[in-house]
Amino acid sequence: MTITKRVTFIAKEGSEEKMKELLSAMVAPSKASKGCIFYDIFQYVNNPRKFMAVESWENEAALDGHKASAHYAVYKSSYEPYCESKYSDELEVLG
Repeated sequence: MTITKRVTFIAKEGSEEKMKELLSAMVAPSKASKGCIFYDIFQYVNNPRKFMAVESWENEAALDGHKASAHYAVYKSSYEPYCESKYSDELEVLG
């Protein structure tokens, strides 16, 4: 079953560039991960402190592989000092 998520990050005031750097570093290796269907990070034009990751994975095993990757470990151990808030939504594709 395909898994699609939207993860929203709100950078701490003054940490927008560092969050952008950390999140941008996730794109290429995530897209290259086995089972990745879609993976992109967006920065809101009208609110540069707000970022959104949209990702789709073939199945739970593919998502688990992503979470076990070296690039995910770097992100996971680095983002918290720059992030004021983070929340995630699971999405269902209609049609």
